[in-house]
Amino acid sequence: MNILVLCTGNSCRSQMLHGYLHQLLPTAQVYSAGVETHGLNPRAVQVMAEDGIDISQHTSNLATEYAAVPFDVVVTVCDHARETCPVLPGAATATRLHHSFPDPARATGPEEVILESFRATRDQIRGYAQEFARTHVASPLAHGL
Repeated sequence: MNILVLCTGNSCRSQMLHGYLHQLLPTAQVYSAGVETHGLNPRAVQVMAEDGIDISQHTSNLATEYAAVPFDVVVTVCDHARETCPVLPGAATATRLHHSFPDPARATGPEEVILESFRATRDQIRGYAQEFARTHVASPLAHGL
């Protein structure tokens, strides 16, 4: 199974979901990308490490880099990505899912407040990833697992 996780900048939310899906579905090929690239957010790396997931080697990629990959599922994790997602030939027949998570990169205030925003989003994404794995391992989409 090939899974693409899309966000606006491929720096936080898509990277987090990528990390969880990679852990929960180890035989799936998981990719994450953005409609822009903003670089990997160090706070996302930090809060994922707190939960035992190392995303420090992930890169921020453009969705068009994966145009030829035959995706089974494309998940958008923010409204902007869903609205502006490029048409990817490899995703023409993919199942499209959407769940808009709060953008922790927009948090302001003291560092601890910002980190709590990242942790809250991480926890929501973890729950979504766990449900995704349960649903898709038991469904026809998981035929490649």
